[in-house]
Amino acid sequence: MSDHTDQVEHPPAEKPGRRLSVLRLVVAVATVGALVAAGAIGYQGWMSSAKAGSAEPWFAGYADVTATPTFDFEAPATKAGRDVLLSFIVSAADGPCTPTWGTAFTLDGASASLDLDRKIARLEQKGGGIAVSFGGQLNDELATTCTDVDRLAAAYAQVIDRYHISTIDLDIEGAHLSDRDAGQRRAEAIKKLQLDRRASGKSLAVWLTLPVSPSGLTQDGQATVGEMLGTGVDLAGVNAMTMDYGSSRADGQSMLEATTGALTATQRQLKVLYSRAGTELSNATLWSKLGATPMIGQNDVPEEVFGVDAAKGLNEFVLSHGIGRVSMWSLNRDMTCGPNYVDLKRVSDACSGVSQGDRKFADVLAAGIVGRLSRAADTVTTAETIDPKVFVDDPASSPYPIWSKASSYLKGTKIVWHSNVYVAKWWTRGDLPDDPVLNAWETPWSLIGPVLPGEKPLKVPTLPDKTYPDWSGEAVYAKGARVLDAGVPFEAKWWNQRESPEAASANPDSSPWVPLTEEQIREVEAGK
Repeated sequence: MSDHTDQVEHPPAEKPGRRLSVLRLVVAVATVGALVAAGAIGYQGWMSSAKAGSAEPWFAGYADVTATPTFDFEAPATKAGRDVLLSFIVSAADGPCTPTWGTAFTLDGASASLDLDRKIARLEQKGGGIAVSFGGQLNDELATTCTDVDRLAAAYAQVIDRYHISTIDLDIEGAHLSDRDAGQRRAEAIKKLQLDRRASGKSLAVWLTLPVSPSGLTQDGQATVGEMLGTGVDLAGVNAMTMDYGSSRADGQSMLEATTGALTATQRQLKVLYSRAGTELSNATLWSKLGATPMIGQNDVPEEVFGVDAAKGLNEFVLSHGIGRVSMWSLNRDMTCGPNYVDLKRVSDACSGVSQGDRKFADVLAAGIVGRLSRAADTVTTAETIDPKVFVDDPASSPYPIWSKASSYLKGTKIVWHSNVYVAKWWTRGDLPDDPVLNAWETPWSLIGPVLPGEKPLKVPTLPDKTYPDWSGEAVYAKGARVLDAGVPFEAKWWNQRESPEAASANPDSSPWVPLTEEQIREVEAGK
């Protein structure tokens, strides 16, 4: 399946063995000739009108990579969660053209600290796929800080190539939406990327994710689409953030009514925007270039609640209109909050704030949608590249220690066994990591994903001598104190004495020490 729909529409190819009759050929030629001669409609518009959108709709929920608690997207609870939009790639705090995950992790840092590359490989092993979302509300989308188009294109390409993706999502909102200089740079960089990839036989589907009201796109949102089309970007579509309507939602108007109204209005706006760019598209094609992304459950606006019944209504609207894409914010939140979460009007990163019973929003929104995220032609899954008979558990090529029956492992400890990485759920000794069990609670080990080709033991970031005092077993350390242990910087979580930071990696929960994050280390190196 491909969610990529060319701006210039082409009629479906004849089936093998099928030919035009003489009469049909004469009529077709005469029709085109008459249209051209009359000048009533361009060839491009006629071709678009002759064909409805043919790309199959697809569903993929957003997953917040840096949210706490960590969301295990690599182990989807249901089939609907197998395609994931990982979010958000933004500019580094100290590098305007450096892509990071939420400013907290570089691409390499996310692999080392979050096992992100490994989790993606595990998802692919299970038949899933990913796209990556750039931007979001909280931090700087790359185009707002990286002012050189070539460097900006290279930053986007770094992410695309790292994760072998053929679909990207540009989530532009807040103040970034009104930055016209950034919008033009973004459009030029994306056009360059698409041309470069096509020249090498690859494709890049680009979705714009934009805020809407019940009356459609804002003026800035329309300008953002116009910049892309005017620059020659081939947009796969525009994904409407059907949420946070605020005062634009009329009194008594339900969230479902506001959402369907927003989608209908946005589809009409897209028709005008494409026409202004010189491309006439049929209504069906325009619907296929539209996406819908509600915020499930309790929204940021306290009075807005998008319940499971509203999700069912949206799904019916999507199927009846041929909308090309459905997403949701977010997979992290697709569960009923526990009894310890009291204030349901306060949005949680880990639950929806509404009673779902045994239902999942992902299942409801994806019902009847059979399309999938398109995969890059150069995507190679670990299942295809790693042969367990060849790739043996070797300490020199394993990111974590090899499991040993004689060793004890505390909660949070990561090990390698049979070319896979596991993490201990509780203290364990002698329990085989890949021992077949019927239920997850029967084993103390959780599978993260495969050992990746070319991996080596992880390098722990260090700081120069004298940056902080060396740890001493006799010293007393208060909360917040920082020390070096073999060059590795640690910070005290609470008062302690004679508690070696060395134990933090084996026992991260009980240890009073936590290693500094990459961002903290960058701040230290920058003298902040």
